[in-house]
Amino acid sequence: MSTTTKSAAPQSQYQPDANGRLLEVENLHVEFHTPDGIARAINGASFDLHQGETLAILGESGSGKSVTAQAIMGILDMPPAVIPEGAIRYAGHDLLTMPEEQRRKVRGPEISMIFQDALSSLNPTFPVGWQIGEMFRQHRGMNKSDAYAQAVRLMERVAIPAAKERVKQYPHQFSGGMRQRIMIAMAIALDPAVLIADEPTTALDVTVQAQIMALLAELQEERQMGLILITHDLGVVADVADRAAVMYAGRIVAKADIDDLYARPAHPYTRGLLESIPRLDQKGQTLAAIGGLPPNLMRIPPGCAFNPRCRMAQEICREQEPELRRVGNQESRCHFAEEVLNG
Repeated sequence: MSTTTKSAAPQSQYQPDANGRLLEVENLHVEFHTPDGIARAINGASFDLHQGETLAILGESGSGKSVTAQAIMGILDMPPAVIPEGAIRYAGHDLLTMPEEQRRKVRGPEISMIFQDALSSLNPTFPVGWQIGEMFRQHRGMNKSDAYAQAVRLMERVAIPAAKERVKQYPHQFSGGMRQRIMIAMAIALDPAVLIADEPTTALDVTVQAQIMALLAELQEERQMGLILITHDLGVVADVADRAAVMYAGRIVAKADIDDLYARPAHPYTRGLLESIPRLDQKGQTLAAIGGLPPNLMRIPPGCAFNPRCRMAQEICREQEPELRRVGNQESRCHFAEEVLNG
């Protein structure tokens, strides 16, 4: 008869600080050294995450969101990636200086990640139950039978119908939404304190998107995880995030509580992203768009990186890089943040 006595998670040695802060990213820089030059993907990003909080990291493709997540997880290919400066502290411990053996004990049990492409992230040659169960076999020392039992439990928790029958099926036998639920089951298997969801609703239809976001919100509240939602779609996180950090060209250009960000953005880039979202009260009107393209990370323009695309740009924007500073209840990296906020 099998036993599940090893299913309980060991007591974590990592605890939030007195303010409930779990994760702190400080002045993070990430470069990719290529034959064509150095691509500066992250340029001094700083933010934090508290227990039970949902932080949205927003921005277009190429803004540095996913690279930031990979740096936190410690899964960047190094080389070509290099982290020349910065710190990533989990419960006060710097992950960047932590020995790899110790960091492996953090990756999964303490900080986990949902990748954006479930089909390519799941191994097509193994049943989904085996892949979920591997978390328990590797980190909890469970036998095969107990690990499968835990896989069924998690599949039921993320609302996969007939989990006992489907636990031995392969990824291609599931729909896109069900594969994403399997990825979520794997990510929460070891009760992590921090969960990073990288574009968790990419390529899913609107109804399934809503279901996945509702599930993540429910799990976050139930387990009091710190949740980082990475997305380019501001509409996805409006109802679930507490705070938002907006990235552009590897920098945080705006930080705000989610309600303030949507009501009165203090950065032109944030305003442009919001104006590009379709609205029910504006039927038949042309959607606004941010002109131009994100900068080449090997040749980021001087001054404010957003200046070539900004309708408010003036000479100072092309010559002097703005600091991230407080404007009202928000922070903005813009020389004209007050005008944007009140405009």
